[in-house]
Amino acid sequence: MITILSGGTGTPKLIQGIKEIYDPSNLSIIVNTVENDYFSGVYVAADIDTVLYTLSDKINDETWYGIKEDTFITNEKLKDLGCPELLKIGDQDRATKIQKTELMKNHSLSEAVDIQRTKMGITSKILPMSDEHSKITVSTDIGKLEFHDFLIKHQTKPEVLSVDYTKVNSAPNIVETIEKSEKVIIGPSNPITSILPIVNLEGVEKALKNSHVIAISPIIGDAPVSGPAGKFMDALGHEVSSFGVASIYKSFLDTFIIDIEDENKKTKIETLINKVITTNTNMKTINDKKNLAKIVLNE
Repeated sequence: MITILSGGTGTPKLIQGIKEIYDPSNLSIIVNTVENDYFSGVYVAADIDTVLYTLSDKINDETWYGIKEDTFITNEKLKDLGCPELLKIGDQDRATKIQKTELMKNHSLSEAVDIQRTKMGITSKILPMSDEHSKITVSTDIGKLEFHDFLIKHQTKPEVLSVDYTKVNSAPNIVETIEKSEKVIIGPSNPITSILPIVNLEGVEKALKNSHVIAISPIIGDAPVSGPAGKFMDALGHEVSSFGVASIYKSFLDTFIIDIEDENKKTKIETLINKVITTNTNMKTINDKKNLAKIVLNE
């Protein structure tokens, strides 16, 4: 069994490649939950839903959010009624979120997600990192912002001073899943708000230190492939580079995969990580994703 730590959009791209060449029933995916919240009366767990849609071949792989060819009738009607949504939720996507919201009246988030993945015919295990509610606050030069206000309303433009999220307890079987894994893959997701919340759960870092861990850098050159990872890393005093990511993961990482553009950083990174591989990590096509997946799975 292989375990993947996932959040945002970078890791689901890798998952899309992995599931094409590896038995999905042998995958366990631990997903970040600190960005989850209620919008328009429904519980939105965007990172979890992106994994659900990726594994069920429904993902809108142009935006890596929501369902491909979805409609937005409800979203548009809400806008007409003077009740615009901060998140643009598609109609089919909204059905998933409504179901999850209803299930959570009598089930934990983990149980609700397990019901959903079974209904979608997904054989991989999808494990929310926690069943407890958390919240990210971004302190900026214009004040403290909720994560989605920073991300969507302000389009990540404010200067970031610090990033904080409330600590939560891990969901059942998170540490045990890592301990039983042949290897653990950390996808190219935002290290600060997607991966570290998982790593910082009680017992997880220790489990990772006793596992074979491979990570892919989400930074190419001096900028993230997508999202605000660079701003968050800089605010917390980390160099915005593949070396900066390596310094965050160094306590438990065995192999680090960086982009060919960062070949000049390989020697420096090798002072932190035993094995560093350079390849194309910019997953633009399905072949890019499959080729990267092959490298990761062979480590």
